[in-house]
Amino acid sequence: MRRSPGKVAAVRGPVRSGGPAAALWGEFAAALEARDGLAGAQVVHELWLRGEIGCNVERALQQLWDAAAPTIPEWLPMRHVQWLPLAYEVTARFVPAQRGKSNIYLVLLDYSDSRGDPFGLYVGMSHYSPAQRFEQHKAGIRAAGSVLQRGLEVLTGPTLHLQGIARSEALRIEEELAAALRAEGLLVQGGH
Repeated sequence: MRRSPGKVAAVRGPVRSGGPAAALWGEFAAALEARDGLAGAQVVHELWLRGEIGCNVERALQQLWDAAAPTIPEWLPMRHVQWLPLAYEVTARFVPAQRGKSNIYLVLLDYSDSRGDPFGLYVGMSHYSPAQRFEQHKAGIRAAGSVLQRGLEVLTGPTLHLQGIARSEALRIEEELAAALRAEGLLVQGGH
């Protein structure tokens, strides 16, 4: 599963439907049939946040990538992360008051070679889009070592509401968000 360079950025992010699980699986089947990556991503996201069994989420992700890769929005992670609902919950606590040009971003880090939980997070802030800043990290441009060596992908969904904010707020939120995620027991790098 790889994101294409011309990845479509969905205008709206993930939403919660509140419907029964059976209806969600029906919506997912319809999305696969229509090759509708956005609709399928909404369902996978909803199942994820409801705590669906990881193997079911992984299977749904693979089916969606196989059927509709060009239309999957950038906020849908490419792999199952058990604590994604927690990341959403923690980042939702931060509400910026001023608009600006800075963005908060999260990068999924690979610790499968050294820890029980195979994933960690990097919290960053930039005037570049999260995707652009991730590419800079991976190219060694003002790169954090953890992202350069262990960065897997940007977790766009949790921080959609933290895009285009004032620099002063972004600096504060970056530090406080990293501390809040650490306090929840996640391995967090960055946040300075």
